[in-house]
Amino acid sequence: MIENGKQVAIEYSVFSDNNTQIDTNVGKDPLVFLFGSHQILPALEEALRGLEVGDSKKVTLNPDSAYGDINPHAYKKVEAKLIPEDLRFEGALLVVSDEQFGEMLIRVDSLDGEQVMLDFNHPLAGKTLKFNVKVLDIS
Repeated sequence: MIENGKQVAIEYSVFSDNNTQIDTNVGKDPLVFLFGSHQILPALEEALRGLEVGDSKKVTLNPDSAYGDINPHAYKKVEAKLIPEDLRFEGALLVVSDEQFGEMLIRVDSLDGEQVMLDFNHPLAGKTLKFNVKVLDIS
C-alpha cells in the first residue's frame, strides 16, 4: 500500500481541461518517487495514498493544487537582442539555469519591435490538470 517512505513507480498521462494530452510516460520508463517527499505535486501525491500495485486512479487538480494561478506580476519586458534570434517568437521556451532555483522555463509571451515580453509563470500555471495514474510497483 502507498504510504510515507515507500518508493512508488507509476505510469501516468496528464491532460488539460479541454482533454489535450500534455504529457505521458505510458510505454516508457515509469516515474519513480519516494512517497511523502513531495517529489511530485503534493495534491497528486496525496490522492495516491493508500493505493495498491495495479490500482488506477483519475485525479483532477485545479490550478491552486497544481502549478498555481497565473501571476500577472511574473512578466518582464526585455530587449530583443538579449534573446537568441532563433527563439524570438511567441511561445518559445527558454531554459535558464540559476544556482538558487535550478533550471527554469521562461516563455516568450509577445514581441513588440525591439522588445520581448517574457512570462516567468510555470507553463502549466492557471490550468486544471487531469491525471490518469496506474500504480506499477511499491517497495
